Amino acid sequence: MSLGLEHYLVLSAVLFSIGLYGALAKRNAVIILMCIELMLVAVNITLIAFSRYIVPAELTGQIFAIFVIVVAAAEAAVGLAIILAIYRNRQDIDVTKINLMKW
Repeated sequence: MSLGLEHYLVLSAVLFSIGLYGALAKRNAVIILMCIELMLVAVNITLIAFSRYIVPAELTGQIFAIFVIVVAAAEAAVGLAIILAIYRNRQDIDVTKINLMKW
């Protein structure tokens, strides 16, 4: 049995759904960042699967996936820096307790 485009799209949809649930339901900022990374991995799987099955001669999906990886790395670095700064000031990274913008 060969894996088709549908299999990759179902896998991507499941990973994206898990990431979306985690990003919306969890309260820990580090877990929220991990869930956003999981959603970006699902997008990469979709991009590469469409590129492989729709236009196999071109590498457009792989190139877009590299851009998504670069954005994900930047997002992780900036997000973790913000979380560390908040943790140093508040000693807690619960996103429901962070109200730094309300002064």
